[in-house]
Amino acid sequence: MRLLADADPARWIPVTGSLGLRGRRHRKAAIRMLLGQAGAAVGAESRPGSGFGAWALSQAAPFLMRKADGRVLVWTWKAEPELIVAMASAQELTPQVRTARAMMPMEYDDTEEFRNPYLGAGEKLVVPLPQPGPSGQAAPPFATYTWDTGTHLITLQAVCGDRERFGTVISAVDEIARTLRTADDLAIGEAGPVLRLPPA
Repeated sequence: MRLLADADPARWIPVTGSLGLRGRRHRKAAIRMLLGQAGAAVGAESRPGSGFGAWALSQAAPFLMRKADGRVLVWTWKAEPELIVAMASAQELTPQVRTARAMMPMEYDDTEEFRNPYLGAGEKLVVPLPQPGPSGQAAPPFATYTWDTGTHLITLQAVCGDRERFGTVISAVDEIARTLRTADDLAIGEAGPVLRLPPA
């Protein structure tokens, strides 16, 4: 299973499709933001050397994404790559994944329905003011979209670096979420991607 999506090229720069010097600034900004969010979640303090770590990862990211075989897609805001990062991923729904989802914090229960013409009804969670992490540091605002296909969990997560501007860019993430779809490995002669209709 591979992911496909249509991101407006006037607004977004694909991180997963850029190699070498092309897209380096956007890759670096995306990885720095994602590392910062992960660090805040576990209560880690930001370190001066984290910029080098983001740079090193940005060089390896395209090759790591290729190894992910299309199961991960990442974009950054074209005009200002530090503003927002959006990442789509497909994960096999193992019993461990289902258990982890069931044990998520209560704030993750505050979802609304979000429909996608390819994936059907999913869930959208918008957290403009996340609770501070263990270190007391304020986490960045984020939005998460999820679809359960029965075999895989399709997720699109957007992290914004500016609380005040989060509300102005979330509609652009909605646009990506509506085009997100999967392309199964098909034999020659078969068609794809497949339009998945929700149950009647």
